[in-house]
Amino acid sequence: MLYYFYLARCCDESLYAGFCMDLKEREKRHNEGKGAKYTRSHFPIKIVHHETYETRSAALRREAQVKTWTKAAKEKLVRGRSHSTHKSKLFK
Repeated sequence: MLYYFYLARCCDESLYAGFCMDLKEREKRHNEGKGAKYTRSHFPIKIVHHETYETRSAALRREAQVKTWTKAAKEKLVRGRSHSTHKSKLFK
């Protein structure tokens, strides 16, 4: 089973960091207003970056790490100019 850390771009250009097991379903739920409290008032969203992890705890650790970053650092990660530890090619 795989777990994903992701960054979602909100309608106001902010970035939301989260984790899930199904990227497509998670994006759908955010856009239905059933996602996180933050995204309920900032949708529609689009997942613009993701990384895969073999354990839930690893994905949660990455989420916690990235949430401490500045928006500029998160934007670099989205553009692929960061020292990302693990990028996935499963979901484009």
